[in-house]
Amino acid sequence: MDKLSMTIAGEITLSSDPGGSMKKWREIFAIHQTELANFLKVSPSTISDYEGGRRKNPGIGVIARFVHALIDIDKNRGGKVVKQLEKDFAQERSSAFESHEFISGIKAMDVVKKINGEIVCLSHKIKEETVFGYTIIDSIKVILEVPVHEYMMIYGKTPNRVLVFRHVENGRSPLIAVKVGRFSTDMRPSMIILHGVFTPEKPVDPIAIKIAESEKIPLVTTAMPIEDLTKALSEFEK
Repeated sequence: MDKLSMTIAGEITLSSDPGGSMKKWREIFAIHQTELANFLKVSPSTISDYEGGRRKNPGIGVIARFVHALIDIDKNRGGKVVKQLEKDFAQERSSAFESHEFISGIKAMDVVKKINGEIVCLSHKIKEETVFGYTIIDSIKVILEVPVHEYMMIYGKTPNRVLVFRHVENGRSPLIAVKVGRFSTDMRPSMIILHGVFTPEKPVDPIAIKIAESEKIPLVTTAMPIEDLTKALSEFEK
């Protein structure tokens, strides 16, 4: 599968409502149930049953055939939707976030020490977690510009990673974004780092902490300059 196919298939597979996700993507491609059914050589009721949740969750094979059908039908029409989606995805990923992978598993506590982090909540989980990568996220852009179906791309190769949010005011918006994203991807990071200056007079928002605790995601803050933070984390990639 190419990146676009993997993005669509990944969202459907990880969705809490795979049938609804299938319907959404079929409508994005502007393909009628009957046309899709004919292409797949199944009955229209089969497509309807999957989309309506009347059939059990589709397996990987069914999802792969479904995604390939959407893309092939669009390409037969000139590929307009595929071209636009690939263009949008590339722009969103490059401007809103950058994903990096470590060469091996790193203890979350070692990451905290490396960036001079302050643990806000769930310190016991940080001691238990091993992370395999990190993503640096522009909080404003990811909240305003990245659609929910693109959220899974934030997690790179694995959700066992650290999400570093830049341009943070009080921490509420990034945590809400992660919580909302879980409705589509059912994925959560191993740890969230809020990049900014927090003081007793300007603490992390209590709602952000409550969300982190309810989602069981350790929360950390750091005021290390972003260039130094990026350099420090990149040392785990060597």
